[in-house]
Amino acid sequence: MLDIPASTLRAWEERYSMITPVRSEGSQRLYSRRQVEKLRFVKAQIDSGASAADAHRLLAEEARAGGVPAVLEGPPGDRRPLVLIAEKDTYASDLAEYFLRTDGYQVAIAVDATQAKLQFDERSPDVVIIDLLISGGAGFRLVSEFAQKGTSQILAVAAIDAAEEALRAGAAAFMRKPLESLQLVSTVRDLLGTSAIVRSKRNQTAEL
Repeated sequence: MLDIPASTLRAWEERYSMITPVRSEGSQRLYSRRQVEKLRFVKAQIDSGASAADAHRLLAEEARAGGVPAVLEGPPGDRRPLVLIAEKDTYASDLAEYFLRTDGYQVAIAVDATQAKLQFDERSPDVVIIDLLISGGAGFRLVSEFAQKGTSQILAVAAIDAAEEALRAGAAAFMRKPLESLQLVSTVRDLLGTSAIVRSKRNQTAEL
């Protein structure tokens, strides 16, 4: 998500002790959304030329001043891309929303086809993630309708192997559920940055 090697995260944790995640039963590091924001702040400082030590010092100063800047909001006047999730499974939509918001996107959620249409028309999302089985299989129709309008990139998802049907209906990409969260974020990035390339491969029907 942040393009920071795990070894670097461990080194920062041991050296500066400012971002210390909890451990799972399997000793995996579990970072909270707030901690991811802090790591993103540190990375932004390093990308701007600061050393790791200076970046963590700035992080400490920001914390003393009242908290880490809202690094997910972007500069003034910046419009973050909006992702619409049309998903009947609230657990799946909440998890996807968490990772997408952490990566800097705005997120809207629709739990059925009717809500999805309303959100699409009112908010003009940059990317739409559609569960093909939403509202009894109405996702295929949503893909076709939204694709015809040509204003959004469409990622179709399903627990069944429906790549060919989804791409034929107009989706730019397809992912098989259950979704791997980081791969989902990466796919959304691709759709926003290289969507023409992804769409040109539609006939290959490769699952991303």
